[in-house]
Amino acid sequence: MAFTLPDLPYAHDALAGLGMSKETLEYHHDLHHKAYVDNGNKLIAGTEWENKSLEEIVKGTYQAGAVAQNGIFNNASQHWNHNQFWTWMAPGEGKKIPGALEKALTDSFGSVQKFKDDFAAAGAGQFGSGWAWLVKDKDGSLKVTKTENGVNPLCFGQVALLGCDVWEHSYYIDFRNKRPAYLTNFLEKLANWEAVAAAL
Repeated sequence: MAFTLPDLPYAHDALAGLGMSKETLEYHHDLHHKAYVDNGNKLIAGTEWENKSLEEIVKGTYQAGAVAQNGIFNNASQHWNHNQFWTWMAPGEGKKIPGALEKALTDSFGSVQKFKDDFAAAGAGQFGSGWAWLVKDKDGSLKVTKTENGVNPLCFGQVALLGCDVWEHSYYIDFRNKRPAYLTNFLEKLANWEAVAAAL
């Protein structure tokens, strides 16, 4: 099953007023995400993974304990991560957290602000490239996690409710080396809480 690059669910300049510029989305979606799609298609061609679903490829090629993951995993996982990432952001000012999600976050972390603090700290503390996540774990509990490179919650049997890309190409045009400011902006202005609530 060949990978395809999805269209963004909004215009390239739709998030510009919220801290993610048209230029960032042109580089991040049109070039970086497309490269994962193109490279992934080349790598799975003629292999046992060629006709598998994206989720099957991610789970099946992940190597627990490996210092570096293989090329098929890296491109498939980053394709999956970015497919979600675009939907975890939305245009529009002053997005509210739906009541059920607010309660779940408060029950799990003590307050919504504590969740945001933990999430931002996870992303800021991820050495090198990677992702910060809000996940529903196998026991149903909500947790904040971080992963290196393209590793994602599918690898651990978790449901990804929200993820933020902390690779430099996600924020360097707009925030330079200020990753903590990018993460705060993501949570306060960009995050699509309706999508997070729907996944919950």
